[in-house]
Amino acid sequence: MKKISLILGFVFGFLFLQSCSKNAPKETFEIGKNTFLLNGQPFVIKAAEIHYPRIPQEYWEHRIEMCKALGMNTICLYVFWNIHEQKEGNFDFAGNNNVAAFCRLAQKHGMYVILRPGPYVCAEWEMGGLPWWLLKKQDIALRTQDTYFMERVEIFMAQVGKQLSDLQLANGGNILMVQVENEYGAYGVDKAYISAIRDIVKKSGFDKTPLFQCDWSSNFENNALDDLLWTLNFGTGANIDNQFKRLKELRPETPLMCSEFWSGWFDHWGARHETRNAAEMVSGLKDMLDKNISFSLYMTHGGTTFGHWAGANFPGYVPDCTSYDYDAPINESGRATPKYFQLRALLQNYLPQGETLSAVPDSIPTISIPVIAFNEVAPIFNNLPEPQTSQDIHSMEYFNQGWGSILYRTTLKKSDISQFIKITEAHDWAQVYINGECIGVLNRLKGESTLQLPPLDKEARLDILVEAMGRRNFGAGVLDYKGITEKVELISEQGTTEVKNWQVYSIPVDYKFAKNQKYHPFNFYRAGIMCVYSKEKPSKKDLVDIYENRSEPAYYRAYFDIDTIGDTFIDMSNWTKGMVYVNGHNLGRYWNIGPQQALYLPGCWLKKGKNEIIVLEMVCYNEEKIIETLEHQSLTRPFIEPFVEGVRQPILDVLRGNGAYKFRKQGETLDLSAEKPVITGTFNAGNAWQKIKFNKASATRYFCLEALNSWGNDDFASIAELQILDENGNRISRQHWKVIYADSEEADDANNIASNVFDLQESTIWHTSYSIIKDKFPHQIIIDLGESKTISGFEYLPRAETNKPAMIKDFRIYLKTSPFKL
Repeated sequence: MKKISLILGFVFGFLFLQSCSKNAPKETFEIGKNTFLLNGQPFVIKAAEIHYPRIPQEYWEHRIEMCKALGMNTICLYVFWNIHEQKEGNFDFAGNNNVAAFCRLAQKHGMYVILRPGPYVCAEWEMGGLPWWLLKKQDIALRTQDTYFMERVEIFMAQVGKQLSDLQLANGGNILMVQVENEYGAYGVDKAYISAIRDIVKKSGFDKTPLFQCDWSSNFENNALDDLLWTLNFGTGANIDNQFKRLKELRPETPLMCSEFWSGWFDHWGARHETRNAAEMVSGLKDMLDKNISFSLYMTHGGTTFGHWAGANFPGYVPDCTSYDYDAPINESGRATPKYFQLRALLQNYLPQGETLSAVPDSIPTISIPVIAFNEVAPIFNNLPEPQTSQDIHSMEYFNQGWGSILYRTTLKKSDISQFIKITEAHDWAQVYINGECIGVLNRLKGESTLQLPPLDKEARLDILVEAMGRRNFGAGVLDYKGITEKVELISEQGTTEVKNWQVYSIPVDYKFAKNQKYHPFNFYRAGIMCVYSKEKPSKKDLVDIYENRSEPAYYRAYFDIDTIGDTFIDMSNWTKGMVYVNGHNLGRYWNIGPQQALYLPGCWLKKGKNEIIVLEMVCYNEEKIIETLEHQSLTRPFIEPFVEGVRQPILDVLRGNGAYKFRKQGETLDLSAEKPVITGTFNAGNAWQKIKFNKASATRYFCLEALNSWGNDDFASIAELQILDENGNRISRQHWKVIYADSEEADDANNIASNVFDLQESTIWHTSYSIIKDKFPHQIIIDLGESKTISGFEYLPRAETNKPAMIKDFRIYLKTSPFKL
């Protein structure tokens, strides 16, 4: 009887949500003079950005209620094309993909919706939301009027319309506005393309709702359409008046809106956990509210990028962590932070007359889970699927694979000469084996491509196992093929030979594949050692014994029993790199370089009694690697792999190894004594872009900016963005730029590293060190353009915040075609 009641309750609840939009009174929303109008009355949008795929469906309502209790009146959300159409032509809007149900839950709680259907969304999401299978068309031009791309966009947008067009305000729903594309100014200039996307959005059913486009204050004019509302994106600390100055000049009577006010920032593997000042966030929002400026707080709740969906930043390749905590007011597991209560105290002063804030919902209970010992293993090389054969090397997409890992196998001839193997390019993390023994790792983050081979006294089996991490989600980098993208070569004193004749094995990230491996029991302990925790740090010999079965990547499986359900975090500190599955749910990637060391496990995915956990550990171990691992362990309560435990708190800020990507090697000091600057000048004191022209154009590969002092007479230098101009005054591509040297960087209290000067993000900066050592002027940064270019000047963007240190005053520029002396 109880079961029948539960089923009936679910059915009636579903029917209620379905009928919300049909029975609700129809409202109006318009773009008025200097204000939005809701039902004819002035209305300030206070939107909370949250993403349905980053929240378990069972927790959607809780997160919406948290936003409501914060003082928000609107939910802002992306629609992620690639999660809805994972295979071409197969659409999925069920379960956690049921975006219409998410919008109806928002309506149930009196919240409006701003819809951002792309097709591109960025969001630090795999390929910026575009589906991987688009890359099977090798000559495709993404985010252009490429025929195939536009055909697929139209098909997808029609599906979005079927799901959501009935939820427009004019139809009794709660959708206020719909966005056209997303931050296109950071990608290109193509008004015809933006116009075509606008027409597709309208055609798919969104013809009763205002349409808008968002960009930055520096580039919004490039693609601005006359018939769309223009909104701007910027972050905590920005000068609000400066951000809207140009927009107000062009449209003095338009309502103003910050469509993404960045509450924090996202985390990268190997870099410090990002935070942003709560007081500055609150101050910026108050400034906007006092000026009748609407906003969407990106993110109000970031959540988790479960599974393989985390993307990577561009230029370069900088993969994003699984956690999308974002230092948001509502943390990754849905709990209110101190930032939440500071913001709530502000927003309660801007409620409509007679309204009060709803109570803050109770947090989801947390639990700890005692140590889980793994006792089953399935080595990857013993469980390979059927291979495909190929004469030449090809990317993962060529073999109709979107995500996971791919193994390339061939036979090398006997050789008594020294050889190197060069892989062009391995995307993204490759392990190279000779006859089953791992000889090294090539890491795309570090630009690695070459390894020395051991002597081959007979024919040898070459295996290259490539793990694909997230595709880049920003700029031109979204065209990001996986696996080995070009070729594999053997290099010796006798010349270079391309390696051919491959067997190729596709290893997906699907739970079903992990579940169906051939597991066998094992015991890591010799001499009957079965204790979970070592009383002392294990000796090197102990570790060699323990890891003797860790000679190749493998799946590890265990079962655990719990009698209380709640949220927890799976501590992966003693593992190295891979993925975790619990009861069929992929919790995402872990990587011991940090900063994230634990994966969020929602309690709604657990059950009382028996639960299953599978860990895919990608790293192979030999004795050298084991000893290296031991030397880097710094555990207060060390325990021996392979074990995990569930802890009550996230671990978001523990770096290991190299930490953030600093660009000054130990012992390096730039010597400019023999160099002559091409220009010496003074920057303006403001926050806007500044253009500096040289007396003549020069051939250049290495660009050095030397800061001599600051406007605030402090010891710091900072830069938000740099652009370099060709002989015609146009910006050159930054796709292959690399920082060669920076005399000083802040990488402890913040991620103010030097590569931020060309990361296409105006809110991130290079800032000289302030947490440990106060370095003195002059400060230098050197950029390798990747190839020689004829350049005539550069553009410089200071940090956006007002009254901050490190605003460069006087500078010198040095240009060379050969490297500087370090």
